[in-house]
Amino acid sequence: MENNKNTSAVPHISQWHAFSHSKCPRCRVGKVFVGPTYGFKVQKMNENCPHCGLRFEREPGYFYVSMFVSYAMNVAEMVSISVAAYILGLELVYENLWYFAGILLIAVFLFSPFNYRYSRMILLYWLSPGLHYEPERGIEKNTQH
Repeated sequence: MENNKNTSAVPHISQWHAFSHSKCPRCRVGKVFVGPTYGFKVQKMNENCPHCGLRFEREPGYFYVSMFVSYAMNVAEMVSISVAAYILGLELVYENLWYFAGILLIAVFLFSPFNYRYSRMILLYWLSPGLHYEPERGIEKNTQH
């Protein structure tokens, strides 16, 4: 039972919860981005985790890879929206080409803040070798106070 007391001191934050709330992949406490996903301010990414100090840009040009992830997300969204439009009654004929193009351009515009943020989060969480969750880092600052 003593082992349970030691492990209960470390707060358990699920990977999905931390990912969806844009938290640091190492401590799952500090915020990766400043501000909300959708807002009037430009999205700004912290250079370091405010909680554990992890440098998010692991090396120069690190986030160029997130452009490929964002591209894959864009393609998946466009295919999904096209299929949904077809299912909802927009026939796939030459006369409706501009409707499909308009719908897809609007979708790309609306999803761009989401894709920007979560392509970087996917890169940090699942495509970065050697970057793992360290639960003890989540309580590091709390024990110093």
